[in-house]
Amino acid sequence: MIHRPKLALFDLDHTLLDGDSDVSWAEFLIEEGALHPDEYHPRNQWFFERYKDGTLDIHEFLEFQLAPLAAHPRAQLDAWHEAYMQRKIRPIIHAGAADLIARHRDGLVALVTATNRFITAPIARELGIENLVATDIEEVGGAFTGKPRGTPSFREGKVTCVQEWLATLGRRLEDFESWFYSDSLNDLPLLERVTHPIAVDPDATLRAKAAERGWEIISLRQPETLSQALPQGRARNP
Repeated sequence: MIHRPKLALFDLDHTLLDGDSDVSWAEFLIEEGALHPDEYHPRNQWFFERYKDGTLDIHEFLEFQLAPLAAHPRAQLDAWHEAYMQRKIRPIIHAGAADLIARHRDGLVALVTATNRFITAPIARELGIENLVATDIEEVGGAFTGKPRGTPSFREGKVTCVQEWLATLGRRLEDFESWFYSDSLNDLPLLERVTHPIAVDPDATLRAKAAERGWEIISLRQPETLSQALPQGRARNP
């Protein structure tokens, strides 16, 4: 029997995190006085609701979400990010995330997220994940322009971005026995492409799809539901 190499892909927001890194970054900037809450918070929440119901226009969102990065020098953004990690991100990393990631150390592991690379690169390092597939941001002279670069890593774009990343390694997704862990209906395109699609504390739409298709459902909010045999075995449905 020919054994294919292994590839484990992890969504970030509401999967490995008990929260959303994009929303948390905006809340952090409001707390720091860099954004006006009356102007920014309602719009941020509106986009978050569109994400949850599967109707988000990613280009409209990125125009809104990346604008603050272009308004401040990189040194200030980096200093803010260190405080953001401590205040907003470390407290919401699921206790079971490290163990789940560690179970895939015999293969290639990547964080695959729609959130931009500036926000998520330090989070990937915190999680001990070397490879990051994220929405890239255009830079000129070391400063962000506020515009995305390339294909946003969202919905079908996640499949495109994963394939582009693997191509740099001389590989294709189809070369691997693959896992993808996600909570969101927006990730159905990539979940449908991997060998082992796994719904993690899924939203209602993904939970229904997973149950219909016999996909594995696990919980990092209830880590006792994780099978001791993952990724080889099956977890009990919470």
